[in-house]
Amino acid sequence: MTDRQDRLRSLPWLRAVPGVRAASSYRRAWLVKDLVAGIVLTTLLVPQGMAYAELAGLPTITGLYTTILCLLGYAVCGPSRILVLGPDSSLGPMIAATVLPLVVADGDPDRAIALASVLSLMVAAIMIVASVARLGFIADLISKPTMIGYMNGLALTILIGQLPKLLGFKVESDNLIDECVGLVRGLADGAPVPAAATIGVCGTLLILVLQRWLPKIPAVLVMVGLAIATAALFDLSEHGVEMVGKLPEGFPPFTIPDVQVADLAPLFGGALGIALVSLTDTISNATAFAARSGQEIRGNQEMAGVGAANLAAGLFQGFPVSASGSRTAVAERAGARSQLTGVVGATLIVLMLVLAPGMFRDLPQPALAAIVITASLSLADLPGTVRLWRQRRTEFLLSVAAFLGVALLGVLQGIAIAVALSVLNVFRRAWWPYNTVLGRVKGLEGYHDVRSYPHAEQVPGLVIHRFDAPLFFANARTFRDEIRRLARTEPRPCWIVIAAEPMTDVDTTAADVLEELDVALNAEHVHLVFAELKDPVRRKIEEYGLTRTIDPQHFFPTVEAAVAAFRLLTGADWTLPAPPAQSPGAAPEADGRG
Repeated sequence: MTDRQDRLRSLPWLRAVPGVRAASSYRRAWLVKDLVAGIVLTTLLVPQGMAYAELAGLPTITGLYTTILCLLGYAVCGPSRILVLGPDSSLGPMIAATVLPLVVADGDPDRAIALASVLSLMVAAIMIVASVARLGFIADLISKPTMIGYMNGLALTILIGQLPKLLGFKVESDNLIDECVGLVRGLADGAPVPAAATIGVCGTLLILVLQRWLPKIPAVLVMVGLAIATAALFDLSEHGVEMVGKLPEGFPPFTIPDVQVADLAPLFGGALGIALVSLTDTISNATAFAARSGQEIRGNQEMAGVGAANLAAGLFQGFPVSASGSRTAVAERAGARSQLTGVVGATLIVLMLVLAPGMFRDLPQPALAAIVITASLSLADLPGTVRLWRQRRTEFLLSVAAFLGVALLGVLQGIAIAVALSVLNVFRRAWWPYNTVLGRVKGLEGYHDVRSYPHAEQVPGLVIHRFDAPLFFANARTFRDEIRRLARTEPRPCWIVIAAEPMTDVDTTAADVLEELDVALNAEHVHLVFAELKDPVRRKIEEYGLTRTIDPQHFFPTVEAAVAAFRLLTGADWTLPAPPAQSPGAAPEADGRG
């Protein structure tokens, strides 16, 4: 054990800080690799940070401030070894949708920055509180089909919103339809600036070509360098092309954002949606990259790390951040071994702002639009949508509904719809779960679905029924109606055996329904029998007092035991399915209990 680790053990409170633990076990052999990876990563961090700030409707410099502070914050509090956080294309439209409606019509940039900073602080608070409360499972609130639909809608929204900027003109609109109308109208009126459109379209094509056929070349950096050189060589600012301009000099200033009380409620609503998307994105990226290095991911610690990154950004004129799969992949390919890579990247950006704030003065705005558009294309998952269509139409419809929610109602409403659809889909499956009758198939062990095996053998007078869900208030009546239907089938059963292994719970509403059902079945000389009921559920049934009506002898450890007891009682044997006219005979008399 090293001296650093010995000192760490003597200070227990420091061991809780992931960055301190990582520093204590840092290996000198990693240093050169982390430095090189940090330099490579910076070439991507700077242009993307500025582009995503524009996407969020904020000054480009805030993207760099955000990048610096979130990298430092996550390096101290983030558990993942190489995960890279920063401004993200999936969050940009959500930030804009939350902040811009609160900014006055003249678009005061200082107020927009303050609102975005408060939004970041709220996201940080949500993440940290959720981490303490161990609510990491919240990331599962959005199912993959609805997330695919949401991201497809987000990709389309970003693409349409950035096309006018790519072509050198502006469209004022509040929704996707108005943006489409404004884009078409602008094209018809000849609004595009030829020089701007050339830079934007060529920049987009260059990034896509390099990413597709030469992935090891830093496509964004190459495009940015060529765009700056072209702008300077041909003096494009004199040809109607808008430039980024000189950036403010120096380290990001510590700022307590000042907003109105009336702004807090709409900001908090946006913060909830941003926190959910950020958490989902971070967990999925952290899990994917950790699997390659053998790390174990803890969702609650990731929430704390993302919360710390957003807290740091919010106090230095930044905006909400998330994990970036593309930037993390760049760092990994460059040889990153620890969060020192991010610290190096943050340091280099600070040096650039201090020593060369005019480096990107001649970067055309259409080049930033090209970066955003190519990033938006990576959000879309058309193959995944096609796969849903082929494999499960109901989930395809959920994906389409989430897509339409984003495209027609907006990104914030879209995330609410995505969560609601995911929850409703779970509820739908629990409300109307799969249930079936089981039979015996020669040559196969156990009991099997008669829908899959229509010629499965049955025991006359006995029905084996499986209900694939916990029994609770929402589906108890569905269960009751199905059992009543089975009790009226011909030949009439005298035992209905519930293969209850999937029945992991029975709530009080379901218990009342079971009691009423059993009384009604007893009056028809039909017995309700349970097999393979889990011990905790059996204890609940006893606590509810259901054994007053359901015979305690009608609980069996296995379906085989229940079938054997019925056959011993009636002398019935396994037979192939018989026509309805072939009745097995009268059922044994009931004793008044199920």
